[in-house]
Formats: sequence, C-alpha cells, structure tokens
Amino acid sequence: MLLSFRVSNHRSLRDEQQLLLTPAYHDDDSRDDRQAVPVVAVFGANASGKSNVLDALVYMRNMVRGSLRESEPGTGVARHPFALDPAARDEPSTYVVDLLLQGVRYTYGFAVDDSHVVEEWMFSYPRKKKREIFHRRGDDYAIGDRSPASMHQVAAITESNVLFLSVAARSKQDLVRPVYGWFAEILYRNPLKLRYPRLSAVVDALERPGYLDRMTSLLRAADTGIESAEIIEESDADLAQRSARIKALDGYAPARRKEILFRHRGEHGTFPLNLRDQSFGTQTLYDLGVAVFRALDAGSVLIVDELDSSLHPYLTAQLVRLFRDPELNTNGAQLIFSSHDASLLGRVQGEEVLKRDHVWFTEKNECGVTELFSLADFKPRREDNRERRYLAGRYGAVPVVRDQLFAMALAERREADDVPSNS
Repeated sequence: MLLSFRVSNHRSLRDEQQLLLTPAYHDDDSRDDRQAVPVVAVFGANASGKSNVLDALVYMRNMVRGSLRESEPGTGVARHPFALDPAARDEPSTYVVDLLLQGVRYTYGFAVDDSHVVEEWMFSYPRKKKREIFHRRGDDYAIGDRSPASMHQVAAITESNVLFLSVAARSKQDLVRPVYGWFAEILYRNPLKLRYPRLSAVVDALERPGYLDRMTSLLRAADTGIESAEIIEESDADLAQRSARIKALDGYAPARRKEILFRHRGEHGTFPLNLRDQSFGTQTLYDLGVAVFRALDAGSVLIVDELDSSLHPYLTAQLVRLFRDPELNTNGAQLIFSSHDASLLGRVQGEEVLKRDHVWFTEKNECGVTELFSLADFKPRREDNRERRYLAGRYGAVPVVRDQLFAMALAERREADDVPSNS
C-alpha cells in the first residue's frame, strides 16, 4: 500500500513534490479504516503536469523492474530532468516511496544522474522503530546490522548505473523482496495510447479463473450491447493448413490459435464480433477492466492517465467505486489517475465519486515548473459543491484562457484557409 510518493527534477517537476495518500479526514466513511486512501485523482489544466506526476511513479517502477536487464555497463542512466533550466541536467533526479506492506512500513528511494546511481536507500520500521536495510552512496554501501552478510556480495556485483534493489531481488535477498514485489505489481494504462493487444495476450487475460465471466458482466453492465463472450479455438483443419504453410517457410510448427468473440444483441438474435470490431470506448473499457481485475485481486496500484478518456462519467465513477468500496476492494488495491472531467468532483447518479482527500491538483508557473497540491489544503467542507468551485477557479489548476487572443487565433486560421491558392 502506497502511503506517499516524492519526486524532484523529473520533467516539469523541478522542485520536490509530494503525493500524500494518508487520509486527511476520518469522518467521511465509517466503514473505511484503511491507513491510505484507495483512490487519488489528479486534476489540472492542459500541460500543467498531471501526466508527469504519474509518469514519475511509472519511471520509478520501470527502473526497479528493468535497470538490471536494460542498463549495459558504462551506458549511463536514461532519465528526464527538467528541461527549462540548464542547471537541472547537472542535478540528480530523486524518487522516494513510503509503503505499508504486510503491516510493516518501508521507505525506499534513489537519486540518479545521467551517468550513475548517486544514492539509494531502504529502511523498514518494524514496531515503529527505524531499521536500515541498506544505504548506498555511489559505489559505497552501508548494509544494515540485521541485513544478511550476502548483501555485501550483491553490492560487489552491482554496476554503477543499476539499482541495488533490482540486483538484490534477483539474488534471492528475501529482505528486499516485499518492496520489489510491490513495484513489480504496479499496472499502468493510458487509454489515449491504447493499442490493440496481441491475440495471445487478449486470450491469456481472460483465461485467468473467473475473468471471462467478470468481463462479460462488466461489459453488459456498461450497456455496450454485448450479451456474452466466449473463447474459440482454431479448428484442426485450419491449424493443419496454417502449419503446412508456415513449415514450408521456416520449419516452425505454430501453436493452436484462440480468439475471443463477443456476442452482440441485434434485431434477429446475437452476432459474434471480435475485439477489433468493437468501438474504441468498448476496447478501452475492456483494457481497463482487465487491469482493474488484476489490481483488485493482487492488492496492487493501478495508474491510469486520462481515466475518463472515451468513457462516460457514469462508467468512470463506477470504476472508482470498485476501489472505494472496502467490501469489494478487500486487498488494499489503489487507483491513481488523472482526469479533466470536473463532474467527478461532484456527484454522479446521486453518489459522491471522490472524497475530499482523494483530490489533487497540478498548476504550472510562468517558468514551466509544476506544483502539486491537495484539495485538503483548502479545508473544504463536506457539503461544498467542489465541481462548481473548481470550474470557478476557487482551487486554481484551471487554464487561464485569453478569450480575445484565442478568438483572434482561430479567426486568423479561418482567414488563411479562405485565401485562394495560386495553383
């Protein structure tokens, strides 16, 4: 469970910004006594840095999961420092998480520059007492007194541009496995960049126990016109024909194909359509649905950029509700998303979508630096119309549109289009 995330010098996040997930209010839902909020929504104007907040956490995940595999010795570290200040290139980028895993709190973080890992550390707090697991400064390591001596051997084989956590987890260091496992389970989706997945990936997703039925129920409840779904295997004749053709080319014997068909209701019964034939909204709901199922089952974090893209506000609100309801979200899963849909700040179908401490804003100053701040900073009352107040600019984080210049720019475009060409 994520308690907080801090980042500095990542894209437009020049100065340290903190996303704090510990509850600010305990009177909003008597059923929910979790130590971290299950939902975080980030709102703000276009280009204010909403996506960069999510991107920073995804970057940290990717570094932990992939630095051992993807960083060749001497190739440096791929990162994204603040681009509007030349000095930022010479300063490290820093990422820190506070976690609660199996009742124990952990702090893990690292700082990197273009060439190497500048610093990396992990502490745990059993019985609320700080315990050092390791602390790395460049290539110098301090291994905690209660950490196994074998960690020194791991340090000796860790390249300067690779995270120690990545190597230690792969070297069967059980002490760091909970933190590594938390990063490994993080899921990320961006509906605006949705690409149709490989056929095998589509089938694999729904062959998990119960997923086909859950997906069918989700799509039916969303009024997509889908009545049922089924997995169809390639026939023996089709497999033999395809095998003969492929063997003639490279001698490879292909596996039997499987396909998912969704049956849509029509005037004369139901008709099968594959995923490619669905609307973009249905494809988005399918992709998000699989990720939601996985996150809820594993108790992991799901990060979604532009959650409301191609989804009706009712559907977005329902996805949020799955994480908010402690009876449905029994494993402590968390949803972190960005959105432009101000209706999510109010009520949808009569129900409050987001609590006061679920809402964060981003705003960019005149130097292109993003500030991240919480709705709770404004001390809102429960009965406030937060949607209306946000759109009125009471919380900031809305675009400052110069109406006259905006209209003139469009008028100039129209005038240019009206000029006849010489051809």
